[in-house]
Amino acid sequence: MNGSQRYYQRYHFFIACLLPTFYITAQEHHALEGRWDLEVEFEGKTQPSWLEVRHSGHATYVGQFVFAFGSARPISEVMIEDNNFSFSIPRQWEPKGEDMKFKGTIENDVLQGTMIYTDGSTVKWTGTRAPELSHLVNPIETTPYQLFNKNNLNGWHVDRYTNQWLVEDGILRSPMSGANLISDKKFKDFKLVVEFRIPEGSNSGIFLRGRYEVQIADNYGLPVSDIYFGGVYGFLEPNENAAKPAGEWQKYEITLIGRRVTIMANGKTIINDQNIPGITGGALDSKEGESGPVMLQGDHGPVEFKQITISSISGSSSEN
Repeated sequence: MNGSQRYYQRYHFFIACLLPTFYITAQEHHALEGRWDLEVEFEGKTQPSWLEVRHSGHATYVGQFVFAFGSARPISEVMIEDNNFSFSIPRQWEPKGEDMKFKGTIENDVLQGTMIYTDGSTVKWTGTRAPELSHLVNPIETTPYQLFNKNNLNGWHVDRYTNQWLVEDGILRSPMSGANLISDKKFKDFKLVVEFRIPEGSNSGIFLRGRYEVQIADNYGLPVSDIYFGGVYGFLEPNENAAKPAGEWQKYEITLIGRRVTIMANGKTIINDQNIPGITGGALDSKEGESGPVMLQGDHGPVEFKQITISSISGSSSEN
């Protein structure tokens, strides 16, 4: 055995001795770790938000935060001392201002704290642990229900006083930026089939249970992204870009059971039975354990729909 071989043998022995200690340390768990559904008192309203905290290696905590708008924002480090924690996040879609700064405490599995927003204002927030959502064994799909009747807006309402949505020649249209359109009925587990069309440069989306946005956007020919066509906004990236050029009719077939989503876009399975971590920006609320409506995004660009059908899914449950 030469000198080099003896060195590597001693080095590997040294690393092997350290591994058990490192493994035990890395598995220490803090009560803050996990996913949390938040409510933030922001601009005179209770706005839904979401937080995830997890270990990164030996002694560092990192995470993600979803605010009332935008995509999931990475947290480079969460500082934890006993039951207190803090972190900061650079602004995302906010046009100007400072970092967002958070302070909070955890007690009896409930979070509460404050956020200094980018404009310097301080708001309060609370949080509860995100629920486990069961998957279904041997799911049974009901007869599809016509969520859009092709004649009028019966069965739908908007999220503000003004309404730009209209029905013409059997087509549901949002010709300009304005209100979001929300189904009166709420759903838990379902298959949703939607045919839609957008003009060049436009952007819209479909919110499942009013909480998880599947992106609609003019992204034909671009690389895949979780904020592009077919992505679950900020969380799940399609395995290919199945978008057609702007101006053509396109089709989503979306199955959501518990947190697990499968998305077919224009006949191709682009997301297959993947877990959605939490709510996306623009969600109606953060009550993930409850049923919710279908919401069509109308506060971005023009969009048209000619078919919206939904089938409820039932079956015996299993752990997600």
